[in-house]
Amino acid sequence: MGEDGTPTFTVDDALLHMGFGKFQILVLAYAGMGWVSEAMEMMLLSFIGPAVQSLWGLTSHQESLITSVVFVGMLVGAYSWGVVSDKYGRRKGFLITAIVTSGAGFLSALSPNYISLIILRCLVGLGLGGGPVLCSWFLEFIPAPSRGTWMVVFQAFWTFGTIFEASLAWFVMPRLGWRWLLALSSIPSSILLLFYVFAPESPRYLCLEGRKEEALVVLEKIARINGAKLPTGVLVSENEIELVGKSTPTEDTLLLQAEDNGYEAPKEMNPKAGGISTLLQLLSPELVRSTTLLWMVFFGNAFSYYGLVLLTTELHNGRNTCRPEELQTVKYEGVSYKDVFITTFAVPRPPDICFHCRSIWS
Repeated sequence: MGEDGTPTFTVDDALLHMGFGKFQILVLAYAGMGWVSEAMEMMLLSFIGPAVQSLWGLTSHQESLITSVVFVGMLVGAYSWGVVSDKYGRRKGFLITAIVTSGAGFLSALSPNYISLIILRCLVGLGLGGGPVLCSWFLEFIPAPSRGTWMVVFQAFWTFGTIFEASLAWFVMPRLGWRWLLALSSIPSSILLLFYVFAPESPRYLCLEGRKEEALVVLEKIARINGAKLPTGVLVSENEIELVGKSTPTEDTLLLQAEDNGYEAPKEMNPKAGGISTLLQLLSPELVRSTTLLWMVFFGNAFSYYGLVLLTTELHNGRNTCRPEELQTVKYEGVSYKDVFITTFAVPRPPDICFHCRSIWS
């Protein structure tokens, strides 16, 4: 209820009232395509390095750098795109990441030399770092009690992307080569751009920014597509409800309390805070334990997962069998793409655990 007795509701109240429906299925399909794209670009690293090394006569260090620069780009992008999406909106956040990923991914196929390939793959990593923005955008349309379930369903798109990339490499690499694989793998990111005009902004973001009229338009669209109705009342943000719950009779009274009683406002995560201040909030005494534990879990899972993925081609390149010592000097360059394809079914997506940890600690 508002101060005058008018009924109010938040974005989460509206989503819970309308339930999961056709609109969320469409959002899931769009966000899932982005997750498939990210999985394909990561699985791609297992195939490009050995092929380019054989063609251009690269050293093992030069080959490993092709993979390393992608993760360097992701390190920068993961932080940068989060700040961008909080300041300018979720839509603009994943629009820029899709442009960078698809553009740099396609241009990688046209790389004339090693240096240009390194630069473009680093840009691909920069775009891939914005993948969680799309995940957050999707979850902000899901009713709160169902987010855990649909988070797991959403992660299934990653598994599909890795399997699809392995099957694509199985067909393309022996016939057309690594350049075609790079070009074809950039198509899913391009599909995001084609349907971007139909993707709405997150109503939660709009509400936190004070753009409640725009948020209400999005919620009305969800209700229309789902065949449901919005709750009665006035749309308010979670911050407004907290302020009403902690309000005092008059502003003068609040000022006197602050001066006479040493009153301090509770510290909250400010959605408009800058990038550095947001990071400092995560390292504050209240959150430093959860933040550290989450980083440790994510690091361990990512280290294990990407280590397994990047080793798949090494385990199936014909050079790791038991042979007489004099025959081991022979260099076997062929990769069994069928075996790699089969192996992808056995490699899980460990970072899923981190999404569950994030939902628990939040």
